[in-house]
Amino acid sequence: MNFEILTPIIEIETIASGRGVEIRRYLERVYGKGHWRKMNGRATVQLDDGTVCDAEIHWFEAHGIGRKDFKIKRFVR
Repeated sequence: MNFEILTPIIEIETIASGRGVEIRRYLERVYGKGHWRKMNGRATVQLDDGTVCDAEIHWFEAHGIGRKDFKIKRFVR
């Protein structure tokens, strides 16, 4: 599902970091070595069909590399 983030991400939390990130080897192979963290937050998103809604978003980030692999985990009311 493709989407665009319309608002700044709020309520950001770290879910896992370092060895706790299960796909760390994939992230290092694709994007490079770094201190990878799995993050969680909320934002307003626009889906491909034009629907605008609030959603809980998960992504991975590392210092110097940035935020990668965003995905919508659930829609928030």
